[in-house]
Amino acid sequence: MKDFNIKKLYYSISEVSKITEVEQYVLRFWENVFEQLRPQKNRAGNRIYTNKEIELILFIKSLLRDQKYTIEGAKKVLIDQYKGKIPALEDISRDEIQINDEELSEENVNLDIETEKEVTEERSELYKDLVEIKTFLEILKSKL
Repeated sequence: MKDFNIKKLYYSISEVSKITEVEQYVLRFWENVFEQLRPQKNRAGNRIYTNKEIELILFIKSLLRDQKYTIEGAKKVLIDQYKGKIPALEDISRDEIQINDEELSEENVNLDIETEKEVTEERSELYKDLVEIKTFLEILKSKL
């Protein structure tokens, strides 16, 4: 059994499956469903995953299994994330999320373009930090 304490540049699908606790067939299915998840393949045709892809898998797993999103809902969250929007945190209910999204869009109409860009960039950076912290904690939790 390999020790995952050392960060590698690339991981095999079996290593990613152990790290994320997601079955290999599910990982292959998610590749077909989520356009953001596209691991490269080596010369032998085997999938090779980077640390960023592992973080994405953990985020998708959280959306689908912990937050109970449907696949379509999780796809929308991922698309919104790549547009600079921040998906809701786990402790916010879906009803609150819809209200907050409406309030944010009304609020953004009143902001000038420069301010909106700054707010979006700040939120995007904060969200990336949160995802990184969450991923780190999940990896630590899985090692215990």
